[in-house]
Amino acid sequence: MSELNKIRVGVLRGGPSGEYEISLQSGATVLENLSKEKYQPVDIFIDKKGVWHLHGLTCLPEKAVRHLDVVFNAMHGEYGEDGKVQQILEHFKIPYTGSNSLSSALAMNKITSRRIFEKYGLKIARAKMLNKQEANFLKIFEIFSLLVKPLVVKPASAGSSLGVNIVDSMENFTDALDLAFKYSPNILVEEFVRGREITCGVVERVGHASPFALPPIEIRPPTGKFFDYQAKYDGSTEEICPAELPEDLSGLAKKNAISAHQSLGLRHYSRTDMIIGENGDIYVLETNTLPGMTAESLLPKSVKASGSSLPEFLDHILTLALNKR
Repeated sequence: MSELNKIRVGVLRGGPSGEYEISLQSGATVLENLSKEKYQPVDIFIDKKGVWHLHGLTCLPEKAVRHLDVVFNAMHGEYGEDGKVQQILEHFKIPYTGSNSLSSALAMNKITSRRIFEKYGLKIARAKMLNKQEANFLKIFEIFSLLVKPLVVKPASAGSSLGVNIVDSMENFTDALDLAFKYSPNILVEEFVRGREITCGVVERVGHASPFALPPIEIRPPTGKFFDYQAKYDGSTEEICPAELPEDLSGLAKKNAISAHQSLGLRHYSRTDMIIGENGDIYVLETNTLPGMTAESLLPKSVKASGSSLPEFLDHILTLALNKR
């Protein structure tokens, strides 16, 4: 195919979030794995201040996307995954990968998404919410007293486990709140569910209403640690793909991932994190609308385990975006 006939794909990466470095790696992986025969990739870098760059020069978003056929959004976290950049692309009527602005915002907010999950019959851990403005000693003590320890403290709107801690004492609890408030003015405090952590990707089909689930992955962080930011990307975590699960549990995990995807009105693809509790129930933790695409990321490993490849997956997602599904 000649250069004139190739599909021009803008790959968005970077951005003003704590997941900036991961997004740069995700974008690089996408750029490397796009079919050279079919696509003409365009690297669009967004710096930590939210300034767009094209061919090494700063530019307005309109100029960056003006001559593109489609955008592959390889951003994570604030701005790239919470609906803001989606609104920009929608304004300029540029097809893009991933969920639309409203669904992205719903999924990014862990408090809102939990309520939606519960409404759709998905199991979630017992939790309380805390706003920074109401975080006086009495309120903090009340929440700590009401919930069964240990507790998981997490920002309501951050990814890659940034600002997340597991605590079992009042002193550690207040320290964890201080850290979480650096990432979000709203915090979720959940009862810790003991069990096996799994994650399951969901991919939509071209021309079909119902999505399908990729093989679930079991996540086993190093002993004494949880799946925090470092464990996600330093290669120390054992990831079993496909997860060694009985057929009924594997099927339920896939069903839950599809339900989470559909309940939030997501499109193209997502990845839902879950815990298989000691009682055998599966609890939904959160759904990622733009899962990582790095060498250490979970979704590409699940794609490979399904018998496909990353170039095939990227082509499929871009086809969905171009078909405006």
